[in-house]
Amino acid sequence: MSRIASAPITIPSGVDIKLAGNNMTVKGKNGQMSFEIKNGVTVEHSDNIISIQWDEAVKKSSAHAGTVRAVLNNMVIGVSKGFEKKLSLIGVGYRAQVSGKTLNLSLGFSHPIEYPMPEGITIEAASQTELVVKGMDKQKVGQVAAEIRAYRPPEPYKGKGVRYTDEHVVRKEAKKK
Repeated sequence: MSRIASAPITIPSGVDIKLAGNNMTVKGKNGQMSFEIKNGVTVEHSDNIISIQWDEAVKKSSAHAGTVRAVLNNMVIGVSKGFEKKLSLIGVGYRAQVSGKTLNLSLGFSHPIEYPMPEGITIEAASQTELVVKGMDKQKVGQVAAEIRAYRPPEPYKGKGVRYTDEHVVRKEAKKK
């Protein structure tokens, strides 16, 4: 029995849902997303509620039902509100600048880093050391934020690097004589 799949999804106003066979399309103010539903899992849409059922005879169908429910819920939130991740650049001379569809990062290397923004993702530089990655696809927003962080992950001695704003970096003590 999957507790996640058993929970219904409530649809906010302004979100349109179409179910055609095993393909579900969610449309809202931020755009449109679609998802292919696995065999053994059925989705029922009535009024403003989506419920997930699964076939006990099909192996792993309860696990797929939980995944389908989580993905559909993220799609509904994404097309209505959207997702965002905040990054901080900590270090002397570390700065970020957005120009068109490119993010220019200066992270202490001998060369600047130019990161092209993927389709459906917007990156805003609130200040020179603050970045906000926004989009309607939760997976893509997290992936882009992780790729930017991977250029210079926070190091444990001084804490310099690119980190999530809410991330806590465990600091190490310096070597003693």
